[in-house]
Amino acid sequence: MKMIGSALFLSSILLFGSGCHRWVHEPDFTAPAPPTGLSTATGDNFIELFWDLNREPDVAGYNVYVSSGYNGRYELIVSSEGGYYKDRNAKNGSPYYYAVSAYDYDGNESELSTDVAYDIPRPEGYDVALMNSNINAYQSAYDFSKYLVVAASDQYADIVYAGVDGNFRMGVGQDTDIQDMGPTKSILDVGQAPSAGWSTSHDVSLAVGHTYVVWTWDDHYAKFRVSALSPNRVVFDWAYQLIPSNRLMKRSVPSVRGIAQ
Repeated sequence: MKMIGSALFLSSILLFGSGCHRWVHEPDFTAPAPPTGLSTATGDNFIELFWDLNREPDVAGYNVYVSSGYNGRYELIVSSEGGYYKDRNAKNGSPYYYAVSAYDYDGNESELSTDVAYDIPRPEGYDVALMNSNINAYQSAYDFSKYLVVAASDQYADIVYAGVDGNFRMGVGQDTDIQDMGPTKSILDVGQAPSAGWSTSHDVSLAVGHTYVVWTWDDHYAKFRVSALSPNRVVFDWAYQLIPSNRLMKRSVPSVRGIAQ
């Protein structure tokens, strides 16, 4: 009886082991494909990253890398489960290059993405009000480099608001250029300053919902979007590029499915 019992017990172990063998995970040594669709949106001391989610079912997440140059050394800064990351360590006036890799549950990591994702955080402001210089000249101009409302007579003023008989205009000095970029849904819609088409009169007619680009006397680019306009004042949002001669402005946020913040 003892021998029969032992045989039955042994056969049970073999059957149990045979059944479990079907659930043993086979090692995976194939890395996912590099992520695609990498893009950025710039803010005031931050940069947002967006990329398309990989199609492989075993992708566990993504590694985000940053460098100070396109061909420089990329360092890992964070891992993300989704297709979004907000880099709050980015500082205004410094260029940042990004790349993203995908990794699976077995720890296989893809090559870095080949998309060029380059941006420069820049200062910005909202709901700035300038008075009509014909009514209050002391609060009718703006200095983008100081983020400050100044007098129309200030030698560093970049733009000056003036309005007469319903004709509302923003003027600049003879050593500064300005251009109306037309109606926009947001100031984010203008991603780069133009290289031509500047106003020959060095002023523009203002309209609510229009975005304007300014090329300042000291070779910086700025933009502002009018949100309110009256004979007494103009209200606008703005952004300013700290690096001289660089026409890159704040880009619009792309619509990406599957974003996880």
